[in-house]
Amino acid sequence: MTVTQTSSTPVPLLLLGRGADPQSERGVECPGDLPAASDPGLVERARAAKAALGDRVFVLGHHYQRDEVIQFADVTGDSFKLARDAAARPEAEFIVFCGVHFMAESADILTGAGQQVVLPDLAAGCSMADMARILQVEDAWARLAEAGVADVTVPITYMNSSADIKSFCGRNGGAVCTSSNAKQALEWAFEQGEKVLFLPDQHLGRNTAVLQLGLSLDDCVVVDPHKPGFGVTDEELRAAKMLLWKGHCSVHGRFTAESVADVRARIPGVNVLVHPECQHEVVVGADHVGSTEYIIKTIAAAPAGSAWAVGTELNLVKRLADEHPDKTVVFLEKTVCFCATMNRIDLPHLVWALESLVEGRVVNRIEVDGDTAHWARVALDRMLALPGSGAVKD
Repeated sequence: MTVTQTSSTPVPLLLLGRGADPQSERGVECPGDLPAASDPGLVERARAAKAALGDRVFVLGHHYQRDEVIQFADVTGDSFKLARDAAARPEAEFIVFCGVHFMAESADILTGAGQQVVLPDLAAGCSMADMARILQVEDAWARLAEAGVADVTVPITYMNSSADIKSFCGRNGGAVCTSSNAKQALEWAFEQGEKVLFLPDQHLGRNTAVLQLGLSLDDCVVVDPHKPGFGVTDEELRAAKMLLWKGHCSVHGRFTAESVADVRARIPGVNVLVHPECQHEVVVGADHVGSTEYIIKTIAAAPAGSAWAVGTELNLVKRLADEHPDKTVVFLEKTVCFCATMNRIDLPHLVWALESLVEGRVVNRIEVDGDTAHWARVALDRMLALPGSGAVKD
């Protein structure tokens, strides 16, 4: 298919998807290099709009956002940290979340009634979160009931999930987790029941259960919403301890064991640092594994002259390389790959959102209904009650 850029467009449209790698995990697309920066004239418009709004607006920037957007963030971080930062600023009437949809939902759940959350582009979703729909999860729960295991199963959902999935976990005795406290969440869950239904990222669930809790790969089965009976027999459901939802991150799922072997051959002495959303073989082959905040801190603390191959989103890897010129910081895969949905938040959308607020119009407001928000908050509060989770990060 040929896509033609219309010459009459005042601000160039950035085409995020230009191809896919058939060798990568299904649903993992790799568009190539980063899009070009937006019209530099928009920088002044964004600065002027933000200044006009003053303390009425609080701009949150996720680590995976492009630099042209990050420069306008009042705080940067991972999704849950940003949502809590917003809740700590009750004087801010408008929360502009430069991230993806589920993150803005979490901010709406945690902020006050007088605050309004704005997502500059409603198309900024999350492929992982979209892999677990509430009707699918409710059908899977009914499947567990048929097999006689629902009453001994505790649902745990990763922060990277929709508000209604978090709410489902809250209503059914479960909790939320982040990549930094998944171990504590699973330990808590196994104190409540015999099994865990882990949503929506199978890789984080498997890596945590096997590498941190000491379970075996045989203790894990994959629950596939696209297969009859969810792809598992009653016997398999009864025997397993970890019921892993078939979901994954479209960026982290791209890395392979071959990626690790290749970078070690190309860069002698390289340290391989990856996110636990990566496939099990990648995590096993890495030198260091941890959350986005862990990755940032590890690179910052590394000695000058050291070399690092980082398995996470490209915007962050490039930013780390720029911030630490005394170290070699490279993307784990030879073919660059950024989060296409996260990159939908660009400068044109941010300017539009901010200028609309200046004009008195709230655009793209994200609102979670009261019942969903209540039970999602129950699941989040259970997470925050876990040991060491008071300052939890994604």
